[in-house]
Amino acid sequence: MKLELAQNETVEDLQFKNLKIIQNKKGFCFGIDSILLSDFAKNIKRDTRVLDLGTGTGIIATLLCEKTELKEMIGVEIQREVYEMAKKSIRLNKLENKFKIINEDILKLSNILEKSTFDAIVTNPPYKKRGTGMKNEEEKKIISRHETTATLEDFIRISSDFIKDKGEFYMVHRPDRIVDILNLMRQYKIEPKIMRFVYSNINSEPKLVLIKGIKNAKPFLKVQKNLYIYEKNGEYTEEINEIYHRGKESYKDEEK
Repeated sequence: MKLELAQNETVEDLQFKNLKIIQNKKGFCFGIDSILLSDFAKNIKRDTRVLDLGTGTGIIATLLCEKTELKEMIGVEIQREVYEMAKKSIRLNKLENKFKIINEDILKLSNILEKSTFDAIVTNPPYKKRGTGMKNEEEKKIISRHETTATLEDFIRISSDFIKDKGEFYMVHRPDRIVDILNLMRQYKIEPKIMRFVYSNINSEPKLVLIKGIKNAKPFLKVQKNLYIYEKNGEYTEEINEIYHRGKESYKDEEK
């Protein structure tokens, strides 16, 4: 399918089931965090409705449409330009019957979607608190990386509103926010069930944390073994290569 690309837009081959994503090299591009979250959430049950809050270019939703047997994926993206790119990616991947996207602020979702109707929610929210480190950043990157339009609490509260009882919640974030994350999940009745830390290598501090929660579940948290991105020689670990389904060339090692 031939699509008209805007200035600075490129087509990224995901090297998985012929999937592709359109992104703007001058704006925010997806990184390893999105890839890892799509793998972390790959056990989402079949025939389910899934909501992707802050879908961006649709990378997580697109991968989950092929990694799982979900019935319907709805992505929500506030930035119009990014939303338009995601729409083109949906057509490019022929996912129109499965993946729908909404150009809206997540704070206004109750005007569009019915609460307690999703079996699972995935989200890769902005990592940085409002007002921190925004100097010299472009607006698109600020919105993607900083809590300018919605806070961590907003993402967790809204997730709790829209998932069903015993529904699943998947998120990737930074370890330095872990106390806030766990407190807010408990506050909004999403019980943390699985947590996994991601390290650049065996000698580094954790750079990401993957968390799964279940709405109104009983307390019991399992911490999975650490996930390492690089071997000592700088090459990707065997597990990362398995996640990518590809060889040594891969996505950039960056996150929001």
